[in-house]
Amino acid sequence: MDHTDLYIDGDWHRTAERFDVINPATEEVLASVASADIADADAALDAAERAMADWAARTPRQRSEVLRRAWELMTDRLDHFARLITLENGKAGADARGEAAYAAEFFRWFAEEAVRADGLITHAPASGARILVQHKPAGLAVLVTPWNYPAAMGTRKIAPALAAGCGVIIKPASETPLTMLALMPLLAEAGVPKGLVNVLPSRKTGALVDHMLHDPRVRVVSFTGSTGVGRKLLKSAADQVLKPAMELGGNAPVLVFEDADMDTAIEGTMLAKMRNLGEACTAANRIYVHAAVAPEFTRRLTEAMAALKVGDGTDPSVDVGPLVNADTRDKVAAFVADAVAKGAKVETGGEVPDGPGYFYPPTVLSNVPETADCVHDEIFGPVAAIQTFTDQEDAIARANATEYGLVAYVFSGDFKRALQVCERLDYGMVGLNRGLVSDPAAPFGGTKQSGLGREGGHEGMLEFMETQYISASW
Repeated sequence: MDHTDLYIDGDWHRTAERFDVINPATEEVLASVASADIADADAALDAAERAMADWAARTPRQRSEVLRRAWELMTDRLDHFARLITLENGKAGADARGEAAYAAEFFRWFAEEAVRADGLITHAPASGARILVQHKPAGLAVLVTPWNYPAAMGTRKIAPALAAGCGVIIKPASETPLTMLALMPLLAEAGVPKGLVNVLPSRKTGALVDHMLHDPRVRVVSFTGSTGVGRKLLKSAADQVLKPAMELGGNAPVLVFEDADMDTAIEGTMLAKMRNLGEACTAANRIYVHAAVAPEFTRRLTEAMAALKVGDGTDPSVDVGPLVNADTRDKVAAFVADAVAKGAKVETGGEVPDGPGYFYPPTVLSNVPETADCVHDEIFGPVAAIQTFTDQEDAIARANATEYGLVAYVFSGDFKRALQVCERLDYGMVGLNRGLVSDPAAPFGGTKQSGLGREGGHEGMLEFMETQYISASW
């Protein structure tokens, strides 16, 4: 691997302490990566502070052109980034290339948004004063990203922060730091000033991030990951009253009504379930199917899942790669064993293959009881857990019966009924006759325990800005 050291102030920094990154398909060591400590965090904050002074003073168009160039360069190198994603994350080649393209698109979208931080001038009705409103860069931002999307979860935060005028320090997941490190020379080539973006892989995540969140120069923390870790970061952020952008866990329901187009429902469910092997907070977790169409739906979904080829994602013929590590695979296996013990039926899959590699086969479970653990927790793997319903009100109630509220999916041929159901679902996002909701142009985020704030869309840039109001008379 070309880049395995810390990236601070535009240069690579070796450290005595390092950790191994494992290829989940082979269980072999891919690289030894530098592990940052508190002193490294302070150096990164110093660099970002210096660089931000000039960056924030640039015109929106100047910042926009740099981001546009980053999109062009990354688009030219999608295959390179896709291969890195496959090697350290495990996802199949087509899935990895899809992530790389999605990741690059954030640079293009926020290149366009950088010039649209629109303000306001109006006349106060009572006082007669003029109200001037503008948006300013909030300050330094600490970005903490997960392992399931090594490229996209970074660019989804970096691009809006740079569009807003902020400097950033990124802490990538220890399982998958290589993709984010590889992005840094590309950003430098695009014109990002040295020091503006810094990358700190580390095995001391808790102490490192907590230290940065208590530095008065840091004004934003953006995190994607589990709700449990998000709660801890929110407690740390409260000490400095930081702006939090939290994209946390999910427990996505899929509602398939009796009038759904079955081709659309199967295609959409496969996408919602198997994108990134189910290792996504947006992954279909609870599949509620109307009893009238449940036999056909189960049969067709089983056929589609069983047809997927499992193997090393570097093989272009492979559809499904390994899970990211042994703990994730073992947790998925435990969910299946628990559901079967409580009465679920395995339609396909359901057994851990011999190693090496952290593989788990695409699995369909029918007759899943409400008491099964997988109904109440994220599966984060390739297991489709099917339940049935006969009453619309019951389906909505069951779909909402969770502390999470990230995304839900609805399949129905009655558009009026479908929209009525969507509006009653307590989720930040709903896929209506679609299995994919993620889009750089849309505000991504959830309700309840699934997070705070939005990423993507116009709202994504405003997470890194403060609104200033000036009262004046003339």
